[in-house]
Amino acid sequence: MVPEIKKYIPRYRNQVLVVWEKSVLATHHFLSEKDFIIIKANLSDFDFSTINMHCLVKDDEVLGFIAFNNHKIEMLFIDPLFIGKGFGNRLMNFALETFGANEVDVNIQNTRAVMFYERFGFKPFEETKVDDFGMNYPLYRLKLQ
Repeated sequence: MVPEIKKYIPRYRNQVLVVWEKSVLATHHFLSEKDFIIIKANLSDFDFSTINMHCLVKDDEVLGFIAFNNHKIEMLFIDPLFIGKGFGNRLMNFALETFGANEVDVNIQNTRAVMFYERFGFKPFEETKVDDFGMNYPLYRLKLQ
């Protein structure tokens, strides 16, 4: 069965949090353990129904997800077991074609993610010294060109 892109529903919540954690641990090696714990706590309290979130689901298992607010991608995470299998591309194409996504912020240290978004035509238009939590993780603000 091919994974389907489905609108987020509350019963996906725990799986989304697990995918986020596994993905961040596999890809965000620049995060300190202390900061990871803080971000995880903030995300654990977040109400995902307040943003436009879609999950990539196969046999009722969440393999990845994308969330956006208006035209800005806020989150895109894939379970590390499924990274490199085209699922991130699939979620991006969905966001671009269905919702006209045209902006995203990405940690500068996450070079793989920067290259991923650049392949879709996103280019940096601004650089920050801190992330949205005020932590010392600079961001590129990218816009679709």
